[in-house]
Amino acid sequence: MQRRHFIAGSAALAATTTMADAQSLADIPIIDTHIHFFDKRRPQGVPYAGSKVWEQETGGVALPATYRKLAEKMNIVGAIELEASPWVEDNLWILEQMETDTLYVGTVGNLEPEKPDFAELFDRFRKNPMFLGIRCGLIWGRNVVAQIEDPKFIDGLRRVADAGLVMETANPNLALLQAMVKLNDRVPTLKIMCDHMMHYLPPATEQAAYKAVLKEISGRPQIWGKLSDMENRDIPARGLAQVKDRLDVLMDCFGEDRVVFGTNWPETWGVATPAQIVTLARQYFATRTRAEAEKFFWKNSLNFYRWKKRSPNQPSL
Repeated sequence: MQRRHFIAGSAALAATTTMADAQSLADIPIIDTHIHFFDKRRPQGVPYAGSKVWEQETGGVALPATYRKLAEKMNIVGAIELEASPWVEDNLWILEQMETDTLYVGTVGNLEPEKPDFAELFDRFRKNPMFLGIRCGLIWGRNVVAQIEDPKFIDGLRRVADAGLVMETANPNLALLQAMVKLNDRVPTLKIMCDHMMHYLPPATEQAAYKAVLKEISGRPQIWGKLSDMENRDIPARGLAQVKDRLDVLMDCFGEDRVVFGTNWPETWGVATPAQIVTLARQYFATRTRAEAEKFFWKNSLNFYRWKKRSPNQPSL
């Protein structure tokens, strides 16, 4: 048998096997650590309205009730919203949207640590237990790679760390990952979540540097990885075989204790539904241990974000 035929056959067999085994993980509760809310019908509109397909199908509306209908079918018992707006007042809007629905355990907000009013705003929002931290990255025209050279930015993140809250990145590339290593040196107590790690596909010219930064990150317990965008929109996954190798690399980097699950709904709509992403994740973790699956789907999220239980069906350590 030719080698390429053996590899293809083995991958197909693995995918088939895990498709059957994935159902055995269906009883594990899930905390989805990456969703977005917005409502384009608001008088001021919105700066972001989901994927093009989602915006076309819904008019740019994604609210708690909509996601709940999807989540309940997949044993998703809790979710964390990632702020999808650079407007300060939208941090409050999100908290208000989640207040009456106990499915939602928190939000990672959008504040700029280097701004003069950051301390006041941060102290105001963190009084709400559902405000879990802030997002900084390559988003809204901001560049966290350059910002970590700003002492005011670093001072703001020290305030986040001192409060026991988290910083989450946006839109990873090689420079951003390298910058997170530097940030960890400067604010060692800051909990950093690198989101959408499956979305970054390093070109051949960056492979060596990518492996080097992953090796560095692997020894830094404060840097975590979110395996969101698991469906890999750049090369849409039609099964586990297309993404398993990349998931293995990231699991080797972060380890079983520093990875979390996220769908990135509704940004992924039109490529994969939350149900398809959950199925793919279950297929992958059916190739590993049940203990690892439980950590990935909910336990690690609790350790990282320290979200507060709001509903009886949400698990506790």
